[in-house]
Amino acid sequence: MGIPGYFSDQGIGVLDMSFSVLILTLNEETTLPACLNALQWCDDIVVLDSYSSDRTVEIARKFGARIYQRGFDSFAAQRNWGLSSISFKHEWVFHLDADEVFTDALLNEIRQTTPGTSYDAFHVPSKMMFLGKWLRFSGMYPTYQVRLTRRERFTFRQVGHGQKEDIDQLRIGTLREPYLHYSFSKGITDWFNRHNRYSSLEAEATLRNRKANIQDWKGLISANRPRRRRALKTLSLRLPFLPLIRFVYMYFLRLGFLDGSPGFVYSILLSFYEYMIVLKTHELEKAEESHHRNTLFEKGSK
Repeated sequence: MGIPGYFSDQGIGVLDMSFSVLILTLNEETTLPACLNALQWCDDIVVLDSYSSDRTVEIARKFGARIYQRGFDSFAAQRNWGLSSISFKHEWVFHLDADEVFTDALLNEIRQTTPGTSYDAFHVPSKMMFLGKWLRFSGMYPTYQVRLTRRERFTFRQVGHGQKEDIDQLRIGTLREPYLHYSFSKGITDWFNRHNRYSSLEAEATLRNRKANIQDWKGLISANRPRRRRALKTLSLRLPFLPLIRFVYMYFLRLGFLDGSPGFVYSILLSFYEYMIVLKTHELEKAEESHHRNTLFEKGSK
């Protein structure tokens, strides 16, 4: 038995599975060359750019990519627009960000995969790279996201700052080989700027979940890793001292200390990110309470 949805070449007819690649970009002149350089085997590279002001489009054109532009609203909306509005050469599309790098091992696995007509997409793991090191432990490896999709049978849904899939309604397989994620490739300041924006989105999602009292209890024991992780995340939103818990979990329970200095720094950064979400959620709650009091006061004074 293998991973559910994973097809090996033992006992199954192997097909040479071809696929297109869709890359989301916004001012990625420093990261895009490495991403595109690892895709020289691909005969259909599409860059969906959010009106970059640097050399991103020029670099993409130099590598022979097809270029489309659309103002960014969310990751899910960008990818869904690409799937519905762009004519891809192949039925299957792999989704990349400009700070991610495809590997030969992942390419070989996909080419030896026979998806079958019943599958709509595949989860793919990623390796978090930081300070020249793969964060094997503090990077929460393996963390899976849907990245390989059948273009006419799959749509993303925005949750917080990222996207997810309706796992109960789709048949999703799992690949073993990871792609590489260089989240800090544009420097620590860029990382803080991005996570400042992300924390605002996560705070809004946290407040919505609290008000709706959403908790996927069955998901806590689900065999599906992404569903189990999301259920745990939703439960964690109700825990006190969440930033401290995040650090202890990543650095000690997940053995992040084995990643050395990069593991310690990364665990600190993510606990700080968690603290930003906590602070912004509290701020939103206070703003709603103030608005509610003012509304009651105005109604009472009439």
